[in-house]
Amino acid sequence: MNVAELALKSLELGEYVSVIFEDREITNKQMDCAANKLGNGLKKLGVRPGDRVIIQMPNCPEVFLAFQAIWKIGAVIVPINYLVGAEETAFIYKDSGANAVITAPEYLDKVRAARVKAPGIKNVVIVSPDSVEGTISFKDLLAQNSDRLEMAKTDDDDLATLIYTSGTTGTPKGVMLTHGGLVYNARCQHETNKLPQDWITLAVLPLCHSFGIATMNSACLRLRGKTIILRSFNLEKLFTAIEKYRVNGLSAVPTMYVYILQYPDAGKYDTSSMKAWVCGSAPLAVDTWKQFKEKFGGEIAEGWGLTEAGANNTTSVILPVKKVGSIGIPQNGMEMKIFDDDDNELPQGREGEIVIRGPMVMKGYWNLPEATAAVIRNGWLHTGDVGYIDRDGYFFITDRKKDIIIKGGENISPRTIEEALYSHPKVAEAAVVGFKDPVYGEDIKAFVTLMPGQTAGVEELMEFSKSNLNSFRVPREIVILEGMPKNLMGKILKKELRKM
Repeated sequence: MNVAELALKSLELGEYVSVIFEDREITNKQMDCAANKLGNGLKKLGVRPGDRVIIQMPNCPEVFLAFQAIWKIGAVIVPINYLVGAEETAFIYKDSGANAVITAPEYLDKVRAARVKAPGIKNVVIVSPDSVEGTISFKDLLAQNSDRLEMAKTDDDDLATLIYTSGTTGTPKGVMLTHGGLVYNARCQHETNKLPQDWITLAVLPLCHSFGIATMNSACLRLRGKTIILRSFNLEKLFTAIEKYRVNGLSAVPTMYVYILQYPDAGKYDTSSMKAWVCGSAPLAVDTWKQFKEKFGGEIAEGWGLTEAGANNTTSVILPVKKVGSIGIPQNGMEMKIFDDDDNELPQGREGEIVIRGPMVMKGYWNLPEATAAVIRNGWLHTGDVGYIDRDGYFFITDRKKDIIIKGGENISPRTIEEALYSHPKVAEAAVVGFKDPVYGEDIKAFVTLMPGQTAGVEELMEFSKSNLNSFRVPREIVILEGMPKNLMGKILKKELRKM
């Protein structure tokens, strides 16, 4: 089945507004017709089934249009988050072997620089009201082509998208997701969460990523639902959209929830329509969860997923009890367990590596068979996340396997120290890493940022740590930063902190 077929069922029910962007309403039929036109245009440019097409755009409806068009003609999507740097962009262009790019004017410098290392790029399509020399107009492709398009036949195992990891631990790897896997993932989300058909979602995370693909595909199964797209994360626009469109659900990362809590004008807006404040990508501090509930009344529902498994793999939205710190339970149809270092399953309460299995798991890493074999063993995807299952079947992540600090032979979880620092009223964010030590092998270093308008010294934070942690877990050093280094999804980059 071609994953683009998910969007066809809604057309049988008639025309309705499915996307709103900057007050522009777009119906399901308009989206489908435009995708057909773009698909025909790409075919005329020489894009064939199996060819890779890069999408490098800010949040806008054209991202969803491009996704559908590329799948409809049997080509492969290579989404690049619009914040990716020039060096990583060039790597993805070359490594993917793409032959076309769909982008926006503000990224043309990156595109041109990347093409130098990727001569296989034949066409650059630009989403702009004005013509740009050396590019093909997205608008003209729609105007000059028919809205009748026969969808390409694809097998479930055919490659649908090639999503490059953020590169937080080294060179980005291309994650190969199939048509069958994406369809399975969308259906699992739909059947698990059972959201109302008229559910209204606010999309603020980057759409040119696994988030955008998962959001669009799951939304296709909610007939008469709407997606409100924000070009970027802006607190005033976020709260305005929630009030104006009576938004029901928002997916964000922990850093965004910290900023939402700090927004002084939040009380001016009506957020009573919100039924699901969803958080993922990185661990949410317990103190942030508690402060949010006290201020807004709603409970943040943590979820979890990997690009390598279609992005959305657990949920707590449907659970009557939200356990602080838990990522919830696996989506229907997804198997999850806890393994030890010898790939043996561990019982409830025992800490080990989280593994996951199901049709949504990636086909592998693009042109990296050894890296694929290292993480997929006996059908199980080894996630690198350390955690446990409680007696109610709730999963908890305690750390990343690679982040565990071994001090004097004892394994220390950075998260326990971070949680203690987050409980300080002046601390906005905290991250803990290990550094080499001649006595202990490794010792502990903490980095923090402060709440707006707050001041605190290292001595104050150190004394607080000594009062809230046993002496062996107190950081040797605490560094106060203006801001944390982060990846494009808002996750703190510990590899950059280690360099400090």
